[in-house]
Amino acid sequence: MGRLAKDIAGKTPVSLGLLGAAAFMVVADARVIDPLLHIIAEEFKVGVGSAAVIISAYTIPYGLFQLVYGPLSDRIGKLKVITVALVAFAVGSAVCAFVSNIVILTLLRFLTGMAAAGVIPVTLAYIGDNFPYEERQAAIGKYLSALVLGQILGGSLGGIFGEYIGWRDIFLLFGIVSLGIAGLLWRGTRHLSDGQRPQGRIGRITFRPYYQLLTQPIARTVIIGVFVEGFCVFGAFAYIGAFLRDRYSLSYLVIGFMLSGFGLGGLIYSRSVKWLVRRLGEIGLIGVGGGLMSISFLAIALFQNWMLFIPLSILIGLGFYMMHSTLQTQATELTPEARGTAVSLFVFNLFVGQGIGAAVFGRIVDNFGYIYCFIVVGVAIALLSIWLVKQKQNSDES
Repeated sequence: MGRLAKDIAGKTPVSLGLLGAAAFMVVADARVIDPLLHIIAEEFKVGVGSAAVIISAYTIPYGLFQLVYGPLSDRIGKLKVITVALVAFAVGSAVCAFVSNIVILTLLRFLTGMAAAGVIPVTLAYIGDNFPYEERQAAIGKYLSALVLGQILGGSLGGIFGEYIGWRDIFLLFGIVSLGIAGLLWRGTRHLSDGQRPQGRIGRITFRPYYQLLTQPIARTVIIGVFVEGFCVFGAFAYIGAFLRDRYSLSYLVIGFMLSGFGLGGLIYSRSVKWLVRRLGEIGLIGVGGGLMSISFLAIALFQNWMLFIPLSILIGLGFYMMHSTLQTQATELTPEARGTAVSLFVFNLFVGQGIGAAVFGRIVDNFGYIYCFIVVGVAIALLSIWLVKQKQNSDES
């Protein structure tokens, strides 16, 4: 990612490396809950499915506020929005270390998710402004290195703190580090030249651009696809840590490292993205990625051996990024004149889908068990993959 940051540095006032650091904190903060869900449920004396409200409380506002940050970033500047959002995110994360009950933690996760919404999607739009379409998927793939590193270390750090230090301290650490990164970003935006500063008044935020966007058939396909993807993949993945704890009595440390396999799969994708795009094309990436995820979730449900989860989690991560990065790249080209709006609608549906999925699968887990949850997801992802491939084929033919 260093070379990419160097390439962009000449064209943009803030390096991609620094933006990647901000993205790392947001992703790690979201994923740190996965290995900690069981221990948080025990501390506050609630069921695992009920404790998962802290996941929905983070992801739903994360999605909802995309509808505000997208148009706002197009009007006043993407870097300004990223910086202010990261400051609010840092404060919210740090205060989570001092909560006394699940209700206050849920409220703080809501506020933190609301602030975090202004970081990664706006950065993706920022990249879209600086890379032509034919180079954009590779650029986004490299930027994803920071995100997948957050996936890897978020789960690992959650396991380490849950086992040895305390789950509260990880949020305090994330808050302090994020505040430092926000300070560096502020220095970068403060030194923008007048020619780089967005001109004009903020004006009134309107939702009409979202309606206009959804009149496009390809936009509807991408938006529906990412909603179902978030609903299934992250909605179910949130319970794998608790499943490993309940079924196999593994330590939180081991669970944290095992969940990091998802991020490792993403890292494999980011390092091989150019080769995969040339070899498979967009249709192949969606089809193969969906197949890997579907088979892996079904295997977790049907083969009762925790050792298998190590390679399967890597395959889920690889498959997810193959499908998701393709949809993400398409989203950056839906409205080139207002990429912030398009990317925000995209991420809105990803995270609202995730939040609703976590709530729905929580009811399945509490009432029927983990196995049914993973089987439903495996079948649903297979159907999604088939539908997206057919839609892409029809689009290419027309």
